[in-house]
Amino acid sequence: MDNQKISIWKILLYVLLTVYAVITLIPFLWALSASFKTLAEISSGEANFLPKNFTLDNYKQIFFQQPLFFRWLFNSIFIAFSVTVLNLLFNTMAGYALARLNFAGKQFWFLLILAVLAVPLQITLIPTFLILKAVGWLNSYQGMIVPSMVNATFIFMMRQFFVNFPKELEEAGALDGLTQFGIFRRIVLPLAKPALAAQTIFVFMGSWNNFLLPVVILFNPEMFTLPLGLNTFKGQYISYWNYIMAASMVFTLPALCIYAFFNRYFIQGVTFTGGKG
Repeated sequence: MDNQKISIWKILLYVLLTVYAVITLIPFLWALSASFKTLAEISSGEANFLPKNFTLDNYKQIFFQQPLFFRWLFNSIFIAFSVTVLNLLFNTMAGYALARLNFAGKQFWFLLILAVLAVPLQITLIPTFLILKAVGWLNSYQGMIVPSMVNATFIFMMRQFFVNFPKELEEAGALDGLTQFGIFRRIVLPLAKPALAAQTIFVFMGSWNNFLLPVVILFNPEMFTLPLGLNTFKGQYISYWNYIMAASMVFTLPALCIYAFFNRYFIQGVTFTGGKG
């Protein structure tokens, strides 16, 4: 009887997950279909899911007629990659220091990081703009990268991960003559792949989709990122939704690749059997 109840609940769960997946995929599939439609067909308001007149003109337009599209793509990739690498470095080191090292003011810095988590991003936009203007970093790569190279959320996440990290492995490394940095590099980081993969996915997605910071500090079209560049297809009287949908599909590909590559680490979890018994 209990097994039947469990089976029923499993079936209901799978049904709910399937319905949710379909609901989630429908907007993406419609956008993919719309990227092959003409502007007139999209603007007609018809509910047809498949394009009546299949066309590649939208992709030809953004690739060959929009001279800045590849520059926007490069800007987005370069900024997102730089932000992700720097976050992995600084957030992970800060999280490990808060979890394992003893230093003056450790509790203060941890409480300060928790306080930062409560501050909405929108509140920091104007101070960020004023600081970047003062140092001459408006409309620059460093202006986009430096303010985003550390994230309190992921410092806290990595700190929580390292708090639960088995000390026996670190003690074994110390007995083998490893320094603190050697323990961190040779023992801790290889076993932290799931946490690092999760951080990579979230940081890259956040930087890749970031619109607020670019719209505040970037004003030269050559420095635009893709989210800001897509906005140029929207005019006062007309919006070229066919071009926006085509560019959105190209915009989605790098994020999908990052997720597909790191997802296997993200879902595998980690077990620390080596420190027991």
